[in-house]
Amino acid sequence: MGGCACSSGQDHAADACSGQDHEAAACSGGEAFALRVIGQSMAPEFSEGEIILIEPDGALRDGVYVLARADDEWIFRQLVQRGGRWWLHPLNPAWPDLPLADLSAVHGRVIQAAVPGRRRLTRHYA
Repeated sequence: MGGCACSSGQDHAADACSGQDHEAAACSGGEAFALRVIGQSMAPEFSEGEIILIEPDGALRDGVYVLARADDEWIFRQLVQRGGRWWLHPLNPAWPDLPLADLSAVHGRVIQAAVPGRRRLTRHYA
């Protein structure tokens, strides 16, 4: 498993290399990589500090959790289709949905989440 440890310092759901595109590009090859969840936008399903495993070539469909590029930042959201359009949806209602022109902004799908040091709390996403 490759790693992509970067820090944006902002309240985005994943520590997803904001402002560090060279590292994000290195992680976008086809090999799965891990990111740390920061912020509360994806609570309650994902808590700050959890590690998410991203599969860059994962199949996209309504309801999956994804890593995407929006407004020049990397964010982690749920991919939702409504009214024939795709949206990046935060699970916490305090954050707004973001519309997507197409799926080219999506760069990977979450396949696993884990609490560091707590193996029994690992969750898998199909």
